[in-house]
Amino acid sequence: MTSKNSQPVLEDVSVIVAGQGGDGSLTVITMLADLFRNVGLNVYTERDVLSRIRGGHAAATMRAFKGDRHCIGSHIDLLVALDEEAVEKNAHQLNSKSMVVFDDSGGPLNPGLLPEGVRLYAAPFNRIAMRTMRRELYKNSIAFGIVGRILGLEDQSMRDTFTKRFQRMGQVILDYNIEALELGLHLADEMGIKHGEGKYRIEQTEPEEHLLLMGNESIAFGFMVAGGRFFTGYPITPSTEVLETLQKWLPRCGGVVRQTEDELAGINMAIGAALTGVRTMTATSGPGFSLMQEGIGHAGSGEVPIVVVDCQRSGPSTGMPTKPEQSDLNIMVFGGHGDYPRIVLTPGHPEDCFYLAFEATNLADKYQCPVFIAMDQALSQNIASVKPFNLDQVQVEPGKRLTAEEVAKLDTYKRYAFSKDGVSAFAAPGTPGGMSLVTGNEHDEFGLVSTDPTNRVKMMDKRFHKIEEAKKELPKGRHFGDKNAPIGFIGIGMMYGVILDAMTHLEKQGFKTQYHQPRTIWPVLDDTLAFIEECERVYVIDLNAQGQLAHILMHQGADASKIISICRYDGLPYRPGYLVNQIVEQEGKLNRDEKKEAKAQ
Repeated sequence: MTSKNSQPVLEDVSVIVAGQGGDGSLTVITMLADLFRNVGLNVYTERDVLSRIRGGHAAATMRAFKGDRHCIGSHIDLLVALDEEAVEKNAHQLNSKSMVVFDDSGGPLNPGLLPEGVRLYAAPFNRIAMRTMRRELYKNSIAFGIVGRILGLEDQSMRDTFTKRFQRMGQVILDYNIEALELGLHLADEMGIKHGEGKYRIEQTEPEEHLLLMGNESIAFGFMVAGGRFFTGYPITPSTEVLETLQKWLPRCGGVVRQTEDELAGINMAIGAALTGVRTMTATSGPGFSLMQEGIGHAGSGEVPIVVVDCQRSGPSTGMPTKPEQSDLNIMVFGGHGDYPRIVLTPGHPEDCFYLAFEATNLADKYQCPVFIAMDQALSQNIASVKPFNLDQVQVEPGKRLTAEEVAKLDTYKRYAFSKDGVSAFAAPGTPGGMSLVTGNEHDEFGLVSTDPTNRVKMMDKRFHKIEEAKKELPKGRHFGDKNAPIGFIGIGMMYGVILDAMTHLEKQGFKTQYHQPRTIWPVLDDTLAFIEECERVYVIDLNAQGQLAHILMHQGADASKIISICRYDGLPYRPGYLVNQIVEQEGKLNRDEKKEAKAQ
C-alpha cells in the first residue's frame, strides 16, 4: 500500500539498534515499541546481550506490524548502528531496501560492509553528545530523532514518549534527554528528513487495548490469578523477571515472595510452603534446575504440588546465559533419580504463558505432583503485544482438600490413602484430626517409612495413575494451516511465531504445510501423535543438538519414518527466512532422492 505522496504506509517493519552494552539499545527499542502501540500497531521485541553489566556487543530488535506476528522478520529494514561492530555483526540481515543510521564519531563507515543499495545516514552522535551534554550516554536519544523521522513518527509523539520515559528519573535527566532528542530532530532536518517526509507514513488508527509483556511477566500474572500465593527463587538469567514481577505484585494480593541464597534453598522452601496448602511456584534456568533435581524428586514422591518454571538457555553448565535454547527437555521429562510423575507444559507466546501458568497451578494442586513450564530465553524475555487476559476463561479448581469437619467424619485419616484416581485427599498441617508425615523414603498410606514390596508397587502405581487421569484435561495442542497438507511442523516455545511466519513464505513457493503446536509435551498426548500419523512427513524443529523433542515423540510411539529432525544450537534466534531455506533445501533433497530411487527401479 502506498500513500498519495509515494511513501509506503508502515504495515510491517523490523528495526535493530546495536552497539556496546550500556549504549541504551534496549531503551530506544522499548520507546519505539510504546510509540507504535499508541498508533495502533502491534509489536514484538527481542534482545541480544552478553552476560555482563557493560560492554560487548548488544542489540535490541523490534518488529511493528498490523495483524498477528510473533517473531522478528526475516530481514531488517532499519539498522541503527552505534559503532562499526554493530554493522559488521548485523549486515547479513540487511537487503537492498534496508537503511542504516550510523554513528560516525570514530570515522566513516567502511563502505564494503553494506550490501548494495542500502541507504546510509551518518552523523557523529557520540561526539555531539559529549560536546553538548558532556556524556556519551545521550547519543541514543540523539539518534532517536532521526530514527523517528525515518519511520514516520510525529515529533510531538516522540517528545511525549520521552517525557513518559524519563520524568520519573527527575527533571534534570528529562531535560537532558529532551534536549538530545531536539538535537536529533535538527540533524534529521539537515539530512533532508523533514517532518512528515520520512521513509514511511503511519496511518493512525484507534489502538486496540494491548499490554506489552514478556513471557516471564505473563507467567507471574497467570500464577497470581490462579491463586498462587508463595513464590521463591534465586535470580538467574533468563528467569529473573518472574521473581521481579512477583516481588512487585504478589504482596499486594496477600502473597509472599522470598529470594533465596541458591536453588537448593529455593526448591526446599517451595516444598515447605506447598505442604501448608499454599499454591507455590519457583522459577529457574538450566543450572538451577539441575540443582533442584533431588528436591523435585522429593516433591514427586511426597506428592507435593509445586510449579517449576524452567527458562531454558544455552548449556551445558553456564553455557551461554543470554542465548536461546531448548535443551532442558530431557531433564524435564526424564530427569531425576528414580521414577516419579510429572507434567510438562510448553507455551508458545506471552499470551499463552498466562493461560498455561494458570493451568499449571491448577494441575499441580489437583494432581499433587510437580508441573514444569518449559520456557526458553526468547519466550521468557522478548516483549510482545498481548491482548488483555480474559479472566472469564479461567477458573480456579482446588484439589482434594479436607476440612476439620470432613476429617472428623473419617475413621482414620491417611495422607496417602489409595483412591480410584490416584489422588489422596489432603488435610493441611494443623487440621484437627489430621496428621502429616512427609519423608523422602518410600512410605505407606499414613506416610510411615515402608520397604514392603507389595506396598512399594501399589504406591508407585498410585502415583503414576494420576498422570493417566490427568491426560483427559491436559492442554491440547493447537493446529494451524491446511489439514490436508503433506508437510507438517512441530515446534514449541519461540518456534511458534517463526513457524507460522515461515509457513506464509513457503505457501508462496508452492509448499502446503500445517503446524501442530504442542502445549503439553509430557505426557505426550494423542493429538500430537495423531498429527504425525496424518502427515506425510513432519519437521520437528529443535533448539538443541540432539533433537530432544523429536526423540521424546518417537519414544512415545510416533512413527520415526515420518519425522525429520532439524536442530539448531548456535545460540542465535531463528528467523523465518532461515527456516524456509532449511525446508526448501530438505524438500529438494527428498525430491532428488525419490527420483534416484525411481530411476534405480
